[in-house]
Amino acid sequence: MMNGHGDSVFAKSIRTSKVACIGAGYVGGPTMATIAQRCPHIQVYVLDISQSRIAAWNSDQLPIYEPGLDDVVKECRGRNLHFTTDVSGMVKECDIIFVSVNTPTKTRGLGAGRAADLATWELAARCIAENADGPKIVIEKSTVPVRTAAAVQRVLEANEKPDVKFVILSNPEFLAEGTAMKDLEKPDRVLLGGPEDEDGQFALKLLVDVYANWVPREKILTTNLWSSELSKLVANAFLAQRISSINAISMLCEKTGANVKEVAHAIGLDSRIGPKFLNASVGFGGSCFQKDILNLVYLCESFGLPQVAAYWQQVVDMNEVQKHNFTRKVIDAMFNTVNRKKIAIFGFAFKKDTGDTRETPALTVCSLLMSDGAILHVYDPKVTREQALQEFRDHRLEFDFEKQFFWEEDAESAVQDSHAILILTEWDAFKGYDYSLFRKRMRKPAFLFDGRNILDHDKLADIGFEVHSIGKPPLRSRAPINNSH
Repeated sequence: MMNGHGDSVFAKSIRTSKVACIGAGYVGGPTMATIAQRCPHIQVYVLDISQSRIAAWNSDQLPIYEPGLDDVVKECRGRNLHFTTDVSGMVKECDIIFVSVNTPTKTRGLGAGRAADLATWELAARCIAENADGPKIVIEKSTVPVRTAAAVQRVLEANEKPDVKFVILSNPEFLAEGTAMKDLEKPDRVLLGGPEDEDGQFALKLLVDVYANWVPREKILTTNLWSSELSKLVANAFLAQRISSINAISMLCEKTGANVKEVAHAIGLDSRIGPKFLNASVGFGGSCFQKDILNLVYLCESFGLPQVAAYWQQVVDMNEVQKHNFTRKVIDAMFNTVNRKKIAIFGFAFKKDTGDTRETPALTVCSLLMSDGAILHVYDPKVTREQALQEFRDHRLEFDFEKQFFWEEDAESAVQDSHAILILTEWDAFKGYDYSLFRKRMRKPAFLFDGRNILDHDKLADIGFEVHSIGKPPLRSRAPINNSH
């Protein structure tokens, strides 16, 4: 298939000993660190205009937390992995350039609330065009709408450098935060999309050869550009759909007395369905699911498919319903008010093993509780108070944070004199706490709301908690009366 694809002027001009990535975030950093580790013959440069972010990558305190990342960075940094703010200089030096910048949902203008904001992507493309003095392979690593490659091509070619040719490839990431390094080391698949002309096929083969240093070739899939771009959105939409589906069923379980964990286990044994992504919870979060589904909704509307758009919009809507339903349950159980009540919040990150708080369900739950007057004491092992406050600011949510939103260094401090404990992130450490001791330090009746279904609810009821979880009937305290004071 690839015979004859290395004879063009473009192919002969591409230098393969250096690779750059514009964007030093959750995707760019780990991906480039893995390439550096697995391809010691390639010099890898991670570029970002943020001096503080690059300084953090060059320090002992990396700007993101991801299990296993520290070790890989320390192994490769200074050898063939480099972090620098010299974006323009390294664009000149490298002919293979990944672009892994943020593509958030637009907050205003046409498509606000659904369409992807590609302003940063366009800036990256213009930077490449302005500084390129030879042919470049530009690789979309960010999650982008279908046909973004065509728009990027126009930006690159508009700089009117007749001797400079650009080939755009799509290489979407399928990383799950918390397991990103494992996902990079042993991916389910690597997806590469590119033009079907001679230079496009040559560029694809180059990228296939990079990944083939550690990924079996049968797991490296090549498609056209549009299939690759769309596959990323669809993959996240299908995963989120499963979560919203089981969460919808969890609400029915609570009404009927069924146990959602038992229902999920029963249907997950069906080989056509499988067990993954059937854990009912307070809701999904993160930088991708909601953004990608809303992007898909916007695309469907743009192409005149309103029914398809409405179908996928319901996945996002159900996720919001679940967060509100959980919070309503908290308020109802606590005698229909949480005004001036201290509530311990366990977890603010959107999932365990990451410090990422983007679109975290905790933001909605905390906002609704504070709106009802609650005083929150939050503990998360990897999130800072400033990071959490930034999420409130980004979503234009204003509260009296000095009086209602406190950050604790440990779970014990959060629990002291609280009326309730809310589990909002499924950190493994939360499973091993001494909840009997916690209950003694709390006001009575002591409530526990498990938004992730990670604890032994029967044991908690025996200790003396009133337990509320997702998709199960509540459990009243089963502790002897004389132990409840």
